[in-house]
Amino acid sequence: MQDLNLEHVPPPPPRKDYRIGMIGAGFIVRDVQLVAYANARYNVRAIASANPEQARAVAAHHGIPKVYDTWRELAADPSIEVVDLAVPPGEQPAILKELPRIGPQLKGVLAQKPLALNYAQSKEAVQAFDGSGITLSVNQNMRYDQSIRALKSLLTRGRLGEPVLATIEMRAIPHWQPWSRDYGRLTLLIMSIHHLDAFRYLFGDPESVYVSVRTDPRTKFPHRDGIPLYILEYASGLRASAWDDVWAGPAREGAASDIYIKWRVEGTEGMAWGTIGWPSYPNATPSTIHFTTTREPGVWFSPQWKEVWFPDAFEGTMGQLLTAITTGAEPAVTARDNLRTMALVEACYRSIDEHRPVSLKEIMSE
Repeated sequence: MQDLNLEHVPPPPPRKDYRIGMIGAGFIVRDVQLVAYANARYNVRAIASANPEQARAVAAHHGIPKVYDTWRELAADPSIEVVDLAVPPGEQPAILKELPRIGPQLKGVLAQKPLALNYAQSKEAVQAFDGSGITLSVNQNMRYDQSIRALKSLLTRGRLGEPVLATIEMRAIPHWQPWSRDYGRLTLLIMSIHHLDAFRYLFGDPESVYVSVRTDPRTKFPHRDGIPLYILEYASGLRASAWDDVWAGPAREGAASDIYIKWRVEGTEGMAWGTIGWPSYPNATPSTIHFTTTREPGVWFSPQWKEVWFPDAFEGTMGQLLTAITTGAEPAVTARDNLRTMALVEACYRSIDEHRPVSLKEIMSE
């Protein structure tokens, strides 16, 4: 009989009382992370932002006792044990480089993804923590989407056999933050990084990636990677492909909309497909999974749950860091591992520039 307990929710951390300081007070902090942390009963004690008034408003809304005018003041507070860093990727590396010096009492830091604008900046930021005794992890939250975790369980248990083909199809219209206008890198860096990291989480590192892009008709500021299509090539023969369609038709211009994210994995002994509930946010729509195996011919299994990616997955990203601090083990999402995701993003941009497949080794050897 098929085991439908696919561990779609991670176990809670053994300790939840670490004193957390938030650096950043934007949407993702206010409406997602702090909601998840309150649900999980994590101990958020302080907040700081480049906009102190915004930080005070978020603190008042969520009952955070301390508000600092600068992130340096927060990091230097001897009572703060964990920093959650949620700032734009263009600003994050400079803060990460200083944190070990300003906050030597810190036990852990959870950084946002992407770590930086490119691989070289990310590598420098991660190296700043070498020898510091501070655990650095990265908020790759799609790894904690419930359907992706359930799929990982199926793969780990061998229910699908050897993976043959994996796809992600995104038809969704993001709200680009103002800071995204200035980077020259758009969908691959900000949106596709979820899917590239999810492929790495599920299948490991690909040998190479090939990317084709075009601009998005709706996005008016200068950009080149509006709509990317990419193929990851694995040594095993597996091919993983995604198309990240941020245009999704003229849904904002008067036509009917068809917004969704779907994924599918075909193996030698089974197949699974599912949907990601995030495009329905703020409506709480759970992600889904459906799978079939040759061991039970002709049967589809469809376990269900009530949890959703936004905000519930963010309990997991902070929780895995708190678990690592408590146990002394590496976090589930290490900064060193995340450098490989940033290398994959960098390889995507080089593939665009040079119209060829680009390997991770090529990027990481530089």
